[in-house]
Amino acid sequence: MADSAPLPSDLPAIQVLIDAWIKRRGHYWSPLSQYARLAEEVGELGRELNFRFGDKRRTAKDAPGSLTDELGDVLFIVVLLANDLGIDLLTALAATLRKYEGRV
Repeated sequence: MADSAPLPSDLPAIQVLIDAWIKRRGHYWSPLSQYARLAEEVGELGRELNFRFGDKRRTAKDAPGSLTDELGDVLFIVVLLANDLGIDLLTALAATLRKYEGRV
């Protein structure tokens, strides 16, 4: 996917790109399975954050991770889930930003 052409820089185009990519390789998992995968990826991100910034110390058995990789994994699953549920992420993000602006 990312090796053949540059990734688009806008959310709608990213959603289209990932939708085409997943359809070429099979199909979307059920929303619940995607959510479970998202929870798993968020957990991996949390683990790496805890090693770097929290009280948990990395041991010899704990391979160093990459925050960039973990955030990329989370974003990928969020886009997959949004696509499968028919949610436009740009619209969702705009609504969330309006919601937070109203709290200030």
